[in-house]
Amino acid sequence: MTAGAGRVRNVLHPVADVAAATAFYADTLGFGAKFTDGTRYAALDAGDVTLALAGPGEDITDGVAAASVKVADVEATVAVFTRAGGTLVRPPEPGPHETRAVLRDPWGNTLIAYAPR
Repeated sequence: MTAGAGRVRNVLHPVADVAAATAFYADTLGFGAKFTDGTRYAALDAGDVTLALAGPGEDITDGVAAASVKVADVEATVAVFTRAGGTLVRPPEPGPHETRAVLRDPWGNTLIAYAPR
């Protein structure tokens, strides 16, 4: 039983300095900025997915890189995920533009499930 088809939209990397990390990825891999929000967050064009750089104020994974999966319903996804053996790390909560929850699969990998508000 699934909560709906999810899509990996970005991979989140917590960073201490969003501006320095943005410059690093632009200079080393050619990832251009799609969106920046000061020291809080930057979205970089990494091809088919976005590299999301989360500053200290936006790091919801306690320093762990995580795939962010866009889902239709965060609550339903959390229910299905935990029934299947995953764990809830951080319950659904409103973010700046979305509702999000942090999950961990049975192998210890961290995921963020999110849906636009």
